[in-house]
Amino acid sequence: MADRGGVGEAAAVGASPASVPGLNPTLGWRERLRAGLAGTGASLWFVAGLGLLYALRIPLRLCENLAAECKVWRNPLNLFRGAEYRRYTWVTGKEPLTYYDMNLSAQDHQTFFTCDTDFLRPSDTVMQKAWRERNPPARIKAAYQALELNNDCATAYVLLAEEEATTIVDAERLFKQALKAGETIYRQSQQCQHQSPQHEAQLRRDTNVLVYIKRRLAMCARKLGRIREAVKIMRDLMKEFPPLTMLNIHENLLESLLELQAYPDVQAVLAKYDDISLPKSAAICYTAALLKTRTVSEKFSPETASRRGLSTAEINAVEAIHRAVEFNPHVPKYLLEMKSLILPPEHILKRGDSEAIAYAFFHLQHWKRIEGALNLLQCTWEGTFHHVSVYPKKELPLFIHFTAGFCSSTAMIAILTHQFPEIMGIFAKAVLGLWCPQPWASSGFEENTQDLKSEDLGLSSG
Repeated sequence: MADRGGVGEAAAVGASPASVPGLNPTLGWRERLRAGLAGTGASLWFVAGLGLLYALRIPLRLCENLAAECKVWRNPLNLFRGAEYRRYTWVTGKEPLTYYDMNLSAQDHQTFFTCDTDFLRPSDTVMQKAWRERNPPARIKAAYQALELNNDCATAYVLLAEEEATTIVDAERLFKQALKAGETIYRQSQQCQHQSPQHEAQLRRDTNVLVYIKRRLAMCARKLGRIREAVKIMRDLMKEFPPLTMLNIHENLLESLLELQAYPDVQAVLAKYDDISLPKSAAICYTAALLKTRTVSEKFSPETASRRGLSTAEINAVEAIHRAVEFNPHVPKYLLEMKSLILPPEHILKRGDSEAIAYAFFHLQHWKRIEGALNLLQCTWEGTFHHVSVYPKKELPLFIHFTAGFCSSTAMIAILTHQFPEIMGIFAKAVLGLWCPQPWASSGFEENTQDLKSEDLGLSSG
């Protein structure tokens, strides 16, 4: 029995913290805690950083912003298939759209132009099949079949305007027929919307169709030179259907206002849509940069700027260009015509090359119209994102770094205290005990602590 007791005591002693390599058994508990905190400091900061990101994921909308950047968006300024894309095919013999792009468009059409109540109207049933057809002649044939069943089938006119019309004038004529039919169907759906969930779904579909038709009519007017008419249609559309921001009609409006050189109106639109809570785009960022560049570009000279430094207005313009380039770094090469432009796709990837093509295809003329704008863009782009620079490097003062670090640490501690009050309370007492010994940290407390250690190690008498 004595042997077994001796072995048990030896095992207990061997398992004690005092025998662990790297820890001096003569150190007090405060010294051992300080040594442990020093070794795990980096891990604690890493965990605290992850906790801060997790706690702020909702206020900062991290998930939504990440999803918005990775999402494939429909190009707000996409061309007409029959009148523009097909014309390119006739001239070059090449297809301007990829199969993937056309497949995404087919999915969009089924989402916007169909609903669960299509079986109630035979023409809608035919059009539901038409949007799924891969062959353009088959889709056009199905649209004519739908019109034979119902001469007021708005989606049939939409399909013919997009794919069969070979000129913008023909497309506009068909869209006007679609508008007449779409408004009638929309009013009927409004009257029945509260009868059942199916009628509400039908109203949503008819609303999508009506908004799409009006938007394309505005684009027809823009392409035919009736720009003020296009602007009016877009403004009325944005007032009548404000929730439908997914179509990004404000980007169409920005381009038309730039063509009119109505720069104050452009600034007013940017003030509404260049918001932190809304998804950014190359059109928004680069248009904002263009407006600030416009005020200084005419008299800007890199040599003069390197001698006297940048004025306040020039600094604002340069910072706006920085912001735009950081959002999409592919755009300058197209605006500076270092890369050849091609027809824009029907879908774009935010911050990608496809978005840069779509933006430059319509906005290059607006940059060329403002004297010196492309020169300032080139100097800023090369000076910041290349090895050559005509601007002095701007360094933040130490006070800014200290303030940012202090505020971040304070916010992190507050969030952790709110989420884990008990753990942070224990941690705070331990830190205060390390650096500011209190009366409660007396010899009596240490004796109690030593007795507790003895009991835990199995070395107490009895």
